[in-house]
Amino acid sequence: MEQKGAFDLHIRLDNVAVVTIDVPGEKMNTLKAEFGAQVHGIIKKLRDNPSVQGLVFISGKPDNFIAGADINMIAGCKTAGEAQELARQGQQIMAEIAALPMPVVAAIHGACLGGGLEMALACHARICTDSPKTQLGLPEVQLGLLPGSGGTQRLPRLIGVSNALDMILTGKQLRPRQALKLGLVDDVVPESILLETAVELALKGRKPSRELPVKERVLAGPLGRSLLFSLVSKKTEAKTQGNYPATRRIIDVIRTGLEQGSKSGYEAEAKAFGELAMSAESAALRGLFFASTELKKEYGGDAKPGKLNAVGILGGGLMGGGIAYVTATKGKLPVRIKDINNEGINHALKYSWDLLDKKVRRRHMKPAERQRELARISGGTDYHGFSQRDIVVEAVFEDLALKQKMVAEVEQHAAPHTVFASNTSSLPIADIAAQAARPQQVIGLHFFSPVDKMPLVEVIPHAGTSAETISTTVQLAKKQGKTPIVVGDSAGFYVNRILAPYINEALRCLTEGEPIERIDEALVKFGFPVGPVQLLDEVGIDVGTKIIPILQQAFGDRFAAPESVDAILKDDRKGRKNGRGFYLYPAKGRKSKKQPDTAIYKLLGVTPNGRQTPEQIAERCVMMMLNEAARCLDEGVVRSARDGDIGGVFGIGFPPFLGGPFRYMDSLSAADVVAKLQRLAGQYGERFKPCERLIIMAEQQLSFWPALKPKPVTEHDEALS
Repeated sequence: MEQKGAFDLHIRLDNVAVVTIDVPGEKMNTLKAEFGAQVHGIIKKLRDNPSVQGLVFISGKPDNFIAGADINMIAGCKTAGEAQELARQGQQIMAEIAALPMPVVAAIHGACLGGGLEMALACHARICTDSPKTQLGLPEVQLGLLPGSGGTQRLPRLIGVSNALDMILTGKQLRPRQALKLGLVDDVVPESILLETAVELALKGRKPSRELPVKERVLAGPLGRSLLFSLVSKKTEAKTQGNYPATRRIIDVIRTGLEQGSKSGYEAEAKAFGELAMSAESAALRGLFFASTELKKEYGGDAKPGKLNAVGILGGGLMGGGIAYVTATKGKLPVRIKDINNEGINHALKYSWDLLDKKVRRRHMKPAERQRELARISGGTDYHGFSQRDIVVEAVFEDLALKQKMVAEVEQHAAPHTVFASNTSSLPIADIAAQAARPQQVIGLHFFSPVDKMPLVEVIPHAGTSAETISTTVQLAKKQGKTPIVVGDSAGFYVNRILAPYINEALRCLTEGEPIERIDEALVKFGFPVGPVQLLDEVGIDVGTKIIPILQQAFGDRFAAPESVDAILKDDRKGRKNGRGFYLYPAKGRKSKKQPDTAIYKLLGVTPNGRQTPEQIAERCVMMMLNEAARCLDEGVVRSARDGDIGGVFGIGFPPFLGGPFRYMDSLSAADVVAKLQRLAGQYGERFKPCERLIIMAEQQLSFWPALKPKPVTEHDEALS
């Protein structure tokens, strides 16, 4: 029996051809090079059949149109020429679709991303459903690439150059109404009438091209275009610090197509795609993508997760409120919050209300949907309703006796199977579980602030935690839309442990006279989203430095903070939250460029001089982090280089284009890392002494990562959202 193809042609009685896209055996439709022959065959049949009045492309999957191209095709390319040829093949198929003599309509429901949107752009019209599952975008930039099947050429002509640049440079995904407003789709309809509406549109014949808004027409002219590309280039360079070559190539390729014509544009697109596919940055970003996709399929062990129908939360503060929000809105689970007073409950409820209300105001959500989401969250000052909770997340103050008391109370009031997950950032989970009646059901679940934005959580079992407790907790984190990594129960866990020496080194640079903004600029240039000093202001100087003594006690003086930090704390400087930190925080409403507070220098008794280069400052801070990451892997604090890289990028913003701390060390080589650390140890002291694991790796020429192995994944992934 002949195997069903991914593209199935059916000609209706009204002479409209319907091609159903349904890749056999896969949850998502993805575009693969081998489908080219099927599509060519269908196009030939349609050209040879003069009775066909129109063509509709629709998906046979319940929740996606085409989620993108299969990235393994790129992993299989050995040279830029091979990757360029891949792009050319994609362009050729799209050109054949666009050249069909009958009207061609894309009927879109669900994810329509990357190559999927490029195929829809090759059609003469597009209709999408009003479902929240429907998203349209070109996320290739997030993999260090650009759209390679004509997207850089067709999109600007359809929605205007400034809108197209915004979409392609950010990789952002549009909801149905946004897509309609921009002219990316011609209509938005309920899913139940998607096919019939598309058929009607195909029978009506081709509509004249939509006229672009006045602003886009002005920008399409030589003067407007020149100004736009100049502004976009400057803004993009400031944002990327020149670390992401794909953004420069996107701008160049779009400009080439508009100024030299489509033929030159397509050639430039294919060439740029081929070269970017071979770049170190794209390899690192794709490696991260494969890693995060792999993690989504794991549960931290072999045990099957326990049931997860309802969640309890202890503490209505900032963290408790944030955890309640992601549990109810992303996890769609009922949440019951307990706090010692009603003020805490109201605070947590307001946290969710404010975030949902912002969505309503931006028209991303209807008021009725907001009420539905809020209805999942309730609260009280006692344990009423906790007997039905499968997992209770504790988010109270960092006090061991208090957390042990919470364990005892939950064991008394919740069900025998209830998991107790502590959102601690520093206390050992074994100590929290020390007096528990059911220690096997106690685990750490460390969220990062703000909870609604930070993608990572650390899942921390102690020696006695059961395998089922681990998998149930990992399952909760995934439902909350998080990327969980399972880490060892030792001081600082993983993320804070590698972050502390990095921030400490930045503070040492400050005490040596390096200006505040110069330190931050050096690390932003290196690729971090914010500098270490600003990060301390954002987190809270009191909170950020609280873990330092715990780490120093556990691991020794390499974690010691400069003594002068005490002077900053004694001056009641907590950072942004009390308007007193390393930077000045002007009165609300006044916008000005972030300025350092020069009073800090007097407090520290230093005169700012700026003797080191930005590269030297960045090297000092980053090498401290890398050395500690290698120790964490050696001690089993992280289970693999993969988990360590995900933790670094998703937890503290380690530059994604470098792939994470371990992939970056591999790109340098262990010998180079050791040589740098030894040189820094000679200049600045023993804290830079390379760890034993790195020395052995340097001697034996070992790397942390094996060669990148292809995994069956596509451009569509929550990592890209």
